[in-house]
Amino acid sequence: MDIQGAAPAPREIDTSGLPMDQAQALVLDELRALTERAEPFAAILLMPAPPEGRTSAASASGTSTADRVRTLKLIRPGLTALCRGLAFVAPADIPAERAEAIHSGEQLWGCPTMATQDVTAARAWAGARVGG
Repeated sequence: MDIQGAAPAPREIDTSGLPMDQAQALVLDELRALTERAEPFAAILLMPAPPEGRTSAASASGTSTADRVRTLKLIRPGLTALCRGLAFVAPADIPAERAEAIHSGEQLWGCPTMATQDVTAARAWAGARVGG
């Protein structure tokens, strides 16, 4: 195997200040862009705190839960082929359905995942996934 230079650094996607629906859409857009580069990668996903109240199914950008599911299904083959790991950094008080999605790993995302509240641990894990 011929290695050309250093391994790429994990991509950090900071959605911590966004509403959840916008954060999810941004994560999918960034992951789609990474898969389109056709190079192995790992990503650190800085997720927002849970909303105070209930959120609607559609975001201000017009993306619904169904749209996000369709997008994930479209990019999943690329994630399976190219993603070496997704490290989710999320607050402790995330809703159960979000925690389940994060912990479902390869079944949902098509690549290894880890969840933590510690960004340093996430960076170390993701760096090790792409560093070999």
